[in-house]
Amino acid sequence: MSKQRFASVWDAIEDTPEEAENMKLRSTLMMALKNHLTRTEMSQAQAAKLFGVTQPRISDLMRGKINLFSLDALVNMATAAGLHIEMRVLEDA
Repeated sequence: MSKQRFASVWDAIEDTPEEAENMKLRSTLMMALKNHLTRTEMSQAQAAKLFGVTQPRISDLMRGKINLFSLDALVNMATAAGLHIEMRVLEDA
């Protein structure tokens, strides 16, 4: 058994570094949206109306169904929620 260490679970389970980075970003956005909806006590119906999606789509978000969401869709939802997104791009050391 390999004792290889990974910086992130996504690095371990995704096939390529590109896929792992995409999943890390999607995961971060999904957690931020879920936390925002929980903190504001917004109902799924209210969130759906605000984001321009269906209530079942919000249910998928709240249940962490990450494979159902593109990075673009999550950015759009975060912006509609009034969240500000910042991104840093770093070169490997």
